Amino acid sequence: MTLPLPDPIAAYVAADNAEDDAALAACFAADAVVRDQGRTIRGVDAILAWKAEAKRKYQYTVEPIAVSGTEGGAVLTGRVSGRFPGSPVELRYAFGLKDGRIATLEIHG
Repeated sequence: MTLPLPDPIAAYVAADNAEDDAALAACFAADAVVRDQGRTIRGVDAILAWKAEAKRKYQYTVEPIAVSGTEGGAVLTGRVSGRFPGSPVELRYAFGLKDGRIATLEIHG
């Protein structure tokens, strides 16, 4: 059974798991902001660099296991498996959506 996700979030997960930079870039608004592990990443180029670093370091994939809607976005719970202590873990991805793209993303453990 595939979990139904809002289009921008489904595209994000697919692009992230496939390591498809062009598809990943298309998911984000030009001025998107990501917050992860105490860092704030601004803009598509910086987001792509952050993703490349994380993929290189952890070699992870994300399996969506739950989603709930919020005003202007959604919260995705994903099972993240990779090369890091404690794998797999469940992370919460809080997406803010605007005009069919990801405007904000906050990742919490």
